[in-house]
Amino acid sequence: MATDNEKSRKIVVLGFRAVGKSTLTVQFVENHFVDSYYPTIENTFTKAIKYNGQEYQCEIIDTAGQDEFSILNSRHAVGIHGYVLVYSITSKSSLEMVKIIRDKIVNYTGSEWVPMVLVGNKSDLHLQRQVSEEEGRELAHQWSCPWTEASAKHNENINLIFEMLLAESEKLAGTDAAPKGGCIIC
Repeated sequence: MATDNEKSRKIVVLGFRAVGKSTLTVQFVENHFVDSYYPTIENTFTKAIKYNGQEYQCEIIDTAGQDEFSILNSRHAVGIHGYVLVYSITSKSSLEMVKIIRDKIVNYTGSEWVPMVLVGNKSDLHLQRQVSEEEGRELAHQWSCPWTEASAKHNENINLIFEMLLAESEKLAGTDAAPKGGCIIC
């Protein structure tokens, strides 16, 4: 239970299958890389995060891979404070799927803007790149959300993802706890 000095946040990690949603989440929560692939049904993790002088108790829902036929579960839309939308830089189709997922979120919530961070995962596989940094940046710009590339394998930008999402959720909460002065696209 969140205390007066601690805020509670529910975060959902969404994306096409095999983009690394679980590896990002496990790297963030447990500080280790999961090398094997087992399709996720759904897992929930909790982690206390100190951000901008405030303690947040985060419940992170790691979802099963989404496809165009998946129905956005109400559990992934009601009472959620933010979304991490993940695509793989090695898969153009995963970027296209993230667009469909975002449209489903917007339709379900009835709001054109919801707190989210767009993440191009597997940046360590740059030789297999199918999605350019510019494509990711441009999509995030269209959606008015932060973007970064990350590598769960090398623990690059993993903490940043969740810090950016907390900043976005604070905008919606009206407290705007985001640090002033600086770009949040990395």
